[in-house]
Amino acid sequence: MILTAFFKALSQIGDARFRRVLMMGIGLTFALLVAFYAVTLGFLNWITPDDATLPLIGEVKWLDDLVSWSSLLLMVILSIFLMVPVASAITSMFLDEVAQAVEDRHYPALPPVKPVPFFDALRDTVNFLGVLIGANLLALILYAIFAPAAPFIFWALNGFLLGREYYTLAAMRRVGREAARQRRSRHMPTIWLAGILMAVPLSIPLVNLVIPILGAATFTHLFHMLESRRA
Repeated sequence: MILTAFFKALSQIGDARFRRVLMMGIGLTFALLVAFYAVTLGFLNWITPDDATLPLIGEVKWLDDLVSWSSLLLMVILSIFLMVPVASAITSMFLDEVAQAVEDRHYPALPPVKPVPFFDALRDTVNFLGVLIGANLLALILYAIFAPAAPFIFWALNGFLLGREYYTLAAMRRVGREAARQRRSRHMPTIWLAGILMAVPLSIPLVNLVIPILGAATFTHLFHMLESRRA
């Protein structure tokens, strides 16, 4: 069932609505990271003096340059780990459009649904972003302690988070938020396994930016398959 849902989603990856959501998600992600770096750099330059006297070195006048280059290096490193969570969270604001594209093509007999209000989508995005970033930052500690198992920790953690989010998104469009949570609990092993399938390509640069789109489409199919089996 999971592989059937995945390959159905993959066959639709060229859909114009999929591309539109992908471009919006990537654009907003880069804008957010650049804005965050600009604010951070401005704050560090504000608190760093132009010159200072250091023990054994004496007076130095390059502290602000050191802070600037160090902050850039830190931002590059952090972006490697945070680019995908941030892109996933921001793209989730528009994944209702992906789910609708899937249903239009594969489930045309379904009744129409009301679009998710913008501020509801924004609230869910902020919550999802906070959970994703917090969990992945905490996972850095586990990566350091259990280095050989780091890929498996990454896949298991992000598979759980992505599966939970995307299944809920697909389900609550049709059955509401509370019923979506109940169904999610009932089908969690399947959802987690499908989430891991989404999380594995997160390790591949560029490919990982498509995963939010592919994940939303896959879980839309998975929701309808589970509903059909349940019926």
